[in-house]
Parts: sequence; C-alpha cells; structure tokens
Amino acid sequence: MRQFYTITELTQEFDISTRTLRYYEDEDMIAPVRRGRQRLYRVSDRTRLKLILRGKRLGFSLAEIREIVTMYDSETGETGQLRHFLNKITERRAALQQMRTDIEITLDELAEVEAACREQLSTLGGG
Repeated sequence: MRQFYTITELTQEFDISTRTLRYYEDEDMIAPVRRGRQRLYRVSDRTRLKLILRGKRLGFSLAEIREIVTMYDSETGETGQLRHFLNKITERRAALQQMRTDIEITLDELAEVEAACREQLSTLGGG
C-alpha cells in the first residue's frame, strides 16, 4: 500500500485545483508532511479529502464537514463519527425536502402568475 501522494496526484484524482487542496490544508482539515518544499499527503489525508469533497457534494458546510471528519480522531472514534454523520444526514435530508416543497410551491405560483399574465395580454389584444 502507498504511504504518500503528491499534490499533483491528489488534484488529478479528485479533479480539484492545488488552491483547493491548500485551502483544506490552511483550514487544518488535512496535514501533509513536508519534505523540503514538497508536500506529501498520507493515506489518511487522502481519505479525509475524499470525505470533505463528498460532504461538499451533499451540501454540508465546511464547519459541519470538519466536525464530522475530526470526530474520527476523538474518543468516540468511528462509531461516534458514523452516528453523528447519520444525524447530519437526517437534518440535511429534512432541509432538502423543505426546499423541494418550497420550490414546488414557488413553481406553482409562477405558473399561476404566468397564466394570468398571458390571459391579460390576450384580453388586451397583445397576443
């Protein structure tokens, strides 16, 4: 198994910029070792990066992702991390379902307003 990944390898694998990777490093979410000026990322850094990017895709904030990822290193370990993540998933799902409902209501309202505008335009002889 590999011990280290270069910045180029990770940016290519995950299709992210070096700036993004350095940002997560600045945010203390990953911590590469340094060999001179070269950054070398451990397997654990790669795993954390994968979790960070998945969290972003799922719509979690950086603070929420940090909380979830760093829980792995706490006393509760992986079990606590997974329980916490499940709670966050439930919260995120509820928020998205509410957004969906709000969007559907807004689309219905837009359709009603559009129909009224078209009817009024037709009445005025504008087509």
